[in-house]
Amino acid sequence: MSFGGPPPPQQPSPYAPPPPRQPTYASPLAQPTPYTPPAPVAPSPAESLPALPVPTRKGRTVSLWLFGFLGFLLLALIGYFGWALGIFASVVGLVLALIPLTVVFLGVRMIDRWEPEPKRLVFFAIAWGALAAAGLTLLVDVGLTILLGVTSDAFTAVVQAPIVEEFWKGLGVFLIFLLARRAFDGPVDGVVYGALVGAGFAFTENIQYFALSLIEGGGEQLTVTFAVRAILSPFAHAMFTAVTGFAIGLVARRHGSASSAIGAGLLGMLGAVLLHALWNGSATFADFFGLYFTLQVPLFVGFILGIIALRREEARLTRARLAEYANAGWFTPEEVTMLATSSGRKAGLTWARGLRGDRRPIMREFIKDATALAAVRQRAITGRDPLAVEDERALLIRTRAARAALLAY
Repeated sequence: MSFGGPPPPQQPSPYAPPPPRQPTYASPLAQPTPYTPPAPVAPSPAESLPALPVPTRKGRTVSLWLFGFLGFLLLALIGYFGWALGIFASVVGLVLALIPLTVVFLGVRMIDRWEPEPKRLVFFAIAWGALAAAGLTLLVDVGLTILLGVTSDAFTAVVQAPIVEEFWKGLGVFLIFLLARRAFDGPVDGVVYGALVGAGFAFTENIQYFALSLIEGGGEQLTVTFAVRAILSPFAHAMFTAVTGFAIGLVARRHGSASSAIGAGLLGMLGAVLLHALWNGSATFADFFGLYFTLQVPLFVGFILGIIALRREEARLTRARLAEYANAGWFTPEEVTMLATSSGRKAGLTWARGLRGDRRPIMREFIKDATALAAVRQRAITGRDPLAVEDERALLIRTRAARAALLAY
């Protein structure tokens, strides 16, 4: 071996990274110059438009103290159901009770679609029925049992239950009128609030009925109870209390006082009690299914027809109020037709969908604000809204901005 010769050739390591590939170009003219200027830096985002004003919430909500009271009742009811019915039966009843509650809620929202009520009031109405009306009814029933002893099932079903339950449910509707009068514009709103309170009450009552049926008769009795309460009569309590709400709504439309609302509410509650007693009596004394198809179904159909008539009146009123703004130059006559009729709204949404970027959300806001504007003007005309001028200004600004956004290119 020679130490003075040239070193042996190095073998490339299999772990060494491959040499960098030289970029290829289509032609010598496509090669970059030695200096490539950087791309220009994007400018900072432009300042956004100022936030649009919103109508004041004053007179359109309820106190947080009432929600605190409802929270206390929720804990009390959870404890009662767990103690009296057991956890398993209560959970089964809760899950099944959600089905008719969802059905009724969706039905009421269809009624409320023309001029939606504030979400906080919708939640309060359901919670009042489910917690306050149901809990206070249970408390009164226990107190009457202690004072009077155990009464007959017939008396409880036909007399005691309708009076006690409709009183507490009606009180919830009256509280909404009293505390959130600027969101209580007329009979349709009364029907909506009353139906939501009734739906909440039926939800809690259904939990108890379904759980008891499971405990006493197993799955077979539970099936029968579910069919009667959730399939044949999910709207019963909603329809009863809607009568009370309708009566209070008539007073709200005429700018009546709280005392007038109490009188009308008691009259409406009397109608609700009679309907409730008739319903319970058909199950206690008569052929339930016979009266169901000959009396209850026609009553329900009449209830639906009445709501349709009320909705048409709301649409007529909306169109009349917006036409006054059109005469002052705020809207065109074609826009009034688009905003104040069901067919016009449908056509407007179809047109907005074809715009660049699908502007249906903007159109929905346009329709919502214009409908609220008509309601504000109606309250101003009747002199029952001291904040109408402030809300009118905010809604006019919002509708003009929505129109500009719809027409922007």
